[in-house]
Amino acid sequence: MTEDPGVTFSRMVALTARLPRRGRGFWYSVAIDLLWPLVVLFVRMSMAGRSNVPRRGGVLLASNHLSNADPVTLTAFALAAGRVPRYLAKASLWKAPVIGWVMSSGRHIPVDRGTARAGLALDGARVALEAGECVIVYPEGGFTDDPDGWPMRGKNGVARLALATRTPVLPVAQWGVRELLPPGAFVPRPWRRVTVAAGAEVDLSDLYGLEPTKAVLDEATARIMGAITTLLVGVRELPHPGRGDAPAST
Repeated sequence: MTEDPGVTFSRMVALTARLPRRGRGFWYSVAIDLLWPLVVLFVRMSMAGRSNVPRRGGVLLASNHLSNADPVTLTAFALAAGRVPRYLAKASLWKAPVIGWVMSSGRHIPVDRGTARAGLALDGARVALEAGECVIVYPEGGFTDDPDGWPMRGKNGVARLALATRTPVLPVAQWGVRELLPPGAFVPRPWRRVTVAAGAEVDLSDLYGLEPTKAVLDEATARIMGAITTLLVGVRELPHPGRGDAPAST
């Protein structure tokens, strides 16, 4: 995996003055300004594929999901790529002290998981994408349950959103966040290496305009998850045990 420029400590410091600020909202901006220096100082961040992220216009970043630290490292990556990310996140976060302020301020999109209102999140995401926002989604719908950290099968919501809006979907693979903040831990472990990489847009163009049947949505979802997994093979420099991929280079 070839890293792009901007991953050394000095370059991370230099990026600080160039981080996008417009549209962050007060409390989201406060959270970013507090956490960014901690990422620079205490996380050995590597980034690849920032140039794949368009600087303007609606875009979906579809990432694997490993740890509660994911939103921090993914936000750092998106900001370094020049975008302020919005998240689809569980609605209970809006009721949490302080975190709720950040979620509302950042215009993130609540998901009422396991209820009839869960589908409304797609409407909120559609509005954000049509307004030219960068939206980060976890197609798996939660942390992977694979003991080796490989992505699970994705849910079809992201595919439905992508096909309805014809928004570019970029796969994102990250690794090292479990070591940074292991499951069940509340205090991060400093100086762990975390890699975040974005790949080229997933080609769904032949599915545009088709009736969103289960078969069509399953195909789009499989392409998105396949792209994330292939990217993760390159990040980890290990073959996927179920597919036999050779490590990829970018």
